[in-house]
Amino acid sequence: MSQTIYEKYGGFKTISRIVMTFYEMALDSDQIGGYFEDIDMPRLIDHQTKFISSLVGGPASFSDERIEAVHRHLNISHADFDEMAELFAEALSQHGMSEPDIRTCLAAIEEKRSIIVVRDAA
Repeated sequence: MSQTIYEKYGGFKTISRIVMTFYEMALDSDQIGGYFEDIDMPRLIDHQTKFISSLVGGPASFSDERIEAVHRHLNISHADFDEMAELFAEALSQHGMSEPDIRTCLAAIEEKRSIIVVRDAA
């Protein structure tokens, strides 16, 4: 049996570090930083770590309905999603993930675009 990306890079602890790095960059982003004002960041980091873990073979799971419900009110655009993906790829790279594994992670996130993005305009 082949090893999942989750297992290959050290599991929850590593994914948590990657997510924290991502949010450090996201908070500084002119494009998406505003989404995180007045947000309980430790709670968000915990949820996002579980979500990303689920996408890369970890134990958590999130239904598409739940993902859509928590993002619907945010009015996220394709440009916002693209910025998120770019910053996430950078965080993955900073934590030593290989290019093929980064592409796999981004493909898993891209599969969720249609339930996260709610508007076409930037």
